Amino acid sequence: MDTNEMQRQLRALTDRAEITDLMDRYLRSLDDGVFDEEWARAFHTEDVTAEMPIGTVRGRDALMTHVRRAMALFDRTVHLGTNTTIEIDGTRATARGAQLSTHVLADGSGNVFISAGHTETSLVRTTDGWRISASALRVVWTQGPPPVMPDDFTVAA
Repeated sequence: MDTNEMQRQLRALTDRAEITDLMDRYLRSLDDGVFDEEWARAFHTEDVTAEMPIGTVRGRDALMTHVRRAMALFDRTVHLGTNTTIEIDGTRATARGAQLSTHVLADGSGNVFISAGHTETSLVRTTDGWRISASALRVVWTQGPPPVMPDDFTVAA
């Protein structure tokens, strides 16, 4: 194996490790509950698009606001991501995986809402490292009562 091939393989391994770390830190951040500008910049590009079961959000600021409001519907959460496959093409990558999310409702009932599905994430390498440029969560099944959405809870199409 020549030096160029070793460098290419090292770059691929480093990229995969950085993307895996980003995805793990993102899911963990949902459970930590701090959704400010620093949080948004740490994970997303400015023009990020996020497709969720209740709609699609475009732009980092809109996503930050939406996530903050959505996560306020829960007292506690645990988000798990697994079985992720990563494909890298230069400064772009895709990550596909499974996600299991457990939520304790904030309505005082103590009820637990669980959702499970598949994620598709597009990433770009920036000067600050890999960032999510688009994501989609496609829920396959749920268990328990979902949170009651406030009347003014809308997501831009």
